[in-house]
Amino acid sequence: MIDWATFLALLEMPAVQRAAAALVVGAIGLPVIGVAIVGLDIMPVRFAMMHVALLGIAVGLLVGLDPLLCALVACALAGVGISPLARDPGGLSGGMGLLMSLAMAAALLVLALSGVNGAGAFELLWGSVLSVRGVDIAILGVLAVVVPGLFWWRRRDLALLLHDRELALCSGVPVGALTTLLLVLIAVAVAGAIRLTGALLVDALTLLPALAARRLGHSLGAMVRWAIGIGVVVNLVGFAIALLFDLPPGPALVLTAGAVVLVVQFLPERTTSRWSTLAPPSPAPPSSAAGR
Repeated sequence: MIDWATFLALLEMPAVQRAAAALVVGAIGLPVIGVAIVGLDIMPVRFAMMHVALLGIAVGLLVGLDPLLCALVACALAGVGISPLARDPGGLSGGMGLLMSLAMAAALLVLALSGVNGAGAFELLWGSVLSVRGVDIAILGVLAVVVPGLFWWRRRDLALLLHDRELALCSGVPVGALTTLLLVLIAVAVAGAIRLTGALLVDALTLLPALAARRLGHSLGAMVRWAIGIGVVVNLVGFAIALLFDLPPGPALVLTAGAVVLVVQFLPERTTSRWSTLAPPSPAPPSSAAGR
């Protein structure tokens, strides 16, 4: 463990300040993406987008463009491409498996045929929050505005969609458009978080705060607020622990978030419905005519 004078000196370094800013900004949008992942029950989406991000990184290295920007574009296109599979129950799960296989095969093929250093591509997947750039913070800033803004603007529709897709369809919710938009945002968020923790540890910023929030929140709005609050605290505490004990930031963030989830699991579960709180009440059945 380093002494406090050294810790305070580290906080004055521009790289550390950029990393802290990125973690705070990322904690606003990324945990809300986790709420969508939990609500749509598409846990494998993270792994699929990791493979797609690797393909985008490989293409970026091949053509000389920014690898992470190429990863963002590839993930966004993949989100649009798999959205039609959401029409069938279980369709997304199978689609994710196919996407993972095809993306990984294509990435390895691009790396093999182009002679690009594959180690550089895989190194980007591990991420390093201390190497975060201004453009990375800008991407996270856009997500921090767009994602919570969407959840506030279409909160009733999203509550219905995440609670029951069929009920949302019957209620006139534009299920197809909202699902496509959510998948694109999820894909872009996974790619945008790669620089912070690496693709393999992106759950610390997205899924784990949402899992804790699901236990604490009694409605979609409450879950979003809890997820953001937990995300901010976990990111700052985990990053501080990494600096104090000279640990890799990614694993420190994951272990901190995981500890919070485990603690929350021991709290008494709320009996109030979560996803359906904002849903309109079901119409009462017609009563039979008197005297019949």
